[in-house]
Amino acid sequence: MPDQAQPGTDTRPEQAAFIAEFRRWRDVRGLSRAALAKAMDYSRSYVSKVESGGEQASREFARAADSALNAGGALRRAWREQQALRGGATRTPSPPPVPVIEPATGLLVEHDHAELRYEQGFYTATMRRKIVNTGDAPITRYLIRISVDRFPDDPRRSNDLYRDNPLDWEELGLRAWHGEGRHEPMRWSVQHDRDAFKEVWLQFANESGRFPLYPGQSTWIEYTYRVPDDKWGHWFRRAVRLPTHRLSISLDFPAALDPSVWGLHTSMTAESMPFQTAIDTHERDGRRIHSWSTDDPPLHARYRLEWHFRNDERRQPVPPKPSQIMASLGVVQEGDPVLRRPAREFDLPSEAADAQRVISELRLAGDRVVRAHTFGKGMGVAAPQLGIERAAAIIRPPGSSEPITLLNPRVIEASDDTDEQYEGCLSFFDVRSLVPRPLMIHVAHQDLNGERRITVFERGVARLVAHEIDHLDGVLCRDYLGERAQPIPVEQYRSSGQAWSYSSPQG
Repeated sequence: MPDQAQPGTDTRPEQAAFIAEFRRWRDVRGLSRAALAKAMDYSRSYVSKVESGGEQASREFARAADSALNAGGALRRAWREQQALRGGATRTPSPPPVPVIEPATGLLVEHDHAELRYEQGFYTATMRRKIVNTGDAPITRYLIRISVDRFPDDPRRSNDLYRDNPLDWEELGLRAWHGEGRHEPMRWSVQHDRDAFKEVWLQFANESGRFPLYPGQSTWIEYTYRVPDDKWGHWFRRAVRLPTHRLSISLDFPAALDPSVWGLHTSMTAESMPFQTAIDTHERDGRRIHSWSTDDPPLHARYRLEWHFRNDERRQPVPPKPSQIMASLGVVQEGDPVLRRPAREFDLPSEAADAQRVISELRLAGDRVVRAHTFGKGMGVAAPQLGIERAAAIIRPPGSSEPITLLNPRVIEASDDTDEQYEGCLSFFDVRSLVPRPLMIHVAHQDLNGERRITVFERGVARLVAHEIDHLDGVLCRDYLGERAQPIPVEQYRSSGQAWSYSSPQG
């Protein structure tokens, strides 16, 4: 959840969102630049340059970072959004280097106290921080972070949740004060505004004027906000980014929920371990208060409190939707622009290595999907469904152990005889669509050596192949429905796991 943040610097607008998302996930996973570079098989200097804005992240870098940080596709999406801001260009000169954000010099935290209160479906966070300017220049602003993760062990599910229901400023109701006892309100301005986290500059200023923190001076900063429990996971973390003398945390829950709380201490160089001292617990006025503190915590340390409510009858486990399962397996979901853009063909054989890498990703994705769901009719995956805008797809016919691989495919001939069958799509797997398809198609495609081939597909396999070729053209199966027709919910569809039926053999 929210972490202390330090003053920083701006970077180019088209890079800022990706860099912010990259920093956030590196911080969430608690990896140093060196550890992340090793996991990505990149040099540490290159990772540092990307994070500082001195180097433009490539698609391959975003993919490697997303995988190493287990970001559930968030970094790949942020990279695509960055490209859209740049007008879709894939290559531009690298911008001049931007200084890396490091813990601010000249700023000391005497006491960092965080309180989290749960009541009536909302978590209210209140942060109080006494800071001292030990430098030689006045401080005029202070950077804070609000970060949430409803499903920390399922990043794709969390990413989908916040993409559909992002943190809202009005909902957060952020307020901030300066001075003992909330003496002066503080203005604030947005540094980064992402679906699941915000970075905000607290200004040492209000409507009455400015009040910089001069060298040698100290003051309390306090800010508060609230988040509904459907956007807040059962954990609360504090990170030490500035020299700190004392860190304390308090969790305030209804005693009727019978909360159980435990704590973990991590750093960028060590595995998680239990708190060295016990969490104090006491009850007051029907509330159960869990308190913990430590003195002189090391820089970069992270202290995470987790809990569960043993008597929360309101919340029964809700099974994930089919679309959520597919998203968790790496399948891009409807609404992502990549599904509507025509895929780029491979120049074979010169791009054979690239094509082979895409095929490998498709096969791995297919393996993940078939382990999660039974496909009596067979299944297929097209590269755009993995966020890869290249003309490649695989098809797994029912009963076949070896998938059909198609590179640069296109339908060159189709039979006049058609039929209608219900189709499912991994990119919106909660519904089924009744789609007309030819009973036979002739498909021109290439192998890795660039040799051109024509293959004839019939009936169910023809339907599977046509569905995936549509994906490569930016077409979805629901596009075939009439104006008044709608897909049916998967719960209403009674033939899951069964093969398509045909009235007679193909003549």
